[in-house]
Amino acid sequence: MSIELHYADSGMPEQAGASPLVVLHGLFGSADNWRSHVKHWRQRRRVVALDLRNHGRSNHAPGMSYEDMAADVLDVMDHLEIDRFDLLGHSMGGKVAMTLARRHPQRVSRLIVADIAPVAYEHGHDDIFRAHRLVEDALPESRKEADDAMAEAIDSQTTRQFLATNLVRDDQGILGWRVGLDFIEEGYGDIVAPPGGEAPFEGPTLVLRGEHSDYVTDEALAIIAEVMPASRVETIKGAGHWLHAEKPEAFIRAVDGFLAQPLKG
Repeated sequence: MSIELHYADSGMPEQAGASPLVVLHGLFGSADNWRSHVKHWRQRRRVVALDLRNHGRSNHAPGMSYEDMAADVLDVMDHLEIDRFDLLGHSMGGKVAMTLARRHPQRVSRLIVADIAPVAYEHGHDDIFRAHRLVEDALPESRKEADDAMAEAIDSQTTRQFLATNLVRDDQGILGWRVGLDFIEEGYGDIVAPPGGEAPFEGPTLVLRGEHSDYVTDEALAIIAEVMPASRVETIKGAGHWLHAEKPEAFIRAVDGFLAQPLKG
């Protein structure tokens, strides 16, 4: 069952002749992470950046299957009366994007998948979940206190800073998480599963991977070609999994080049 999502809609610029671009974040991310990218893209096209269920400002609900999350996104497009659009998703959002494109290919003009493959992954976020729970137990009144709590589970300051974008203050001044943590943890098996859909997506597809990321391996290229036969894979030099944040200029350049190509037919 789909739920109502929060979204940021740039509206249509006066000179826009391009298809709208829909942007989907990854696990524990939000539309806020894409503000600088949206600022660039909205100069030429309408951009809709969404908070997926249990993330950002969207509602919390059980169920993290890719079919359910794709239905959530499609409901927003229907509400906005956007019939066809270009679709970009990073990590978990990339699997949502692949699912939507495979199940509703008539709605997706072009697909951009950022550092994720249509395969199952091993469970690998135990430290992230532990960090969230440590913050809950600490009842921090400052971001430093929250960071100190997370540091017991996560060494990377960059990762802690990313997670801290989801901290909000309650009426008592205590910092807590805006994500639906219980539902995300309960649905984690679905998150690491392959995307939904059975038929391949035949439309133009760009798969971007980080040079230092292990999410899109050479071994995954065959399944990428099977699921998205019109795809091409490009590597962002010097980037890891968060390639759009680590190498934003190279990422935007690759996306712009892909979207500038005329559609066939």
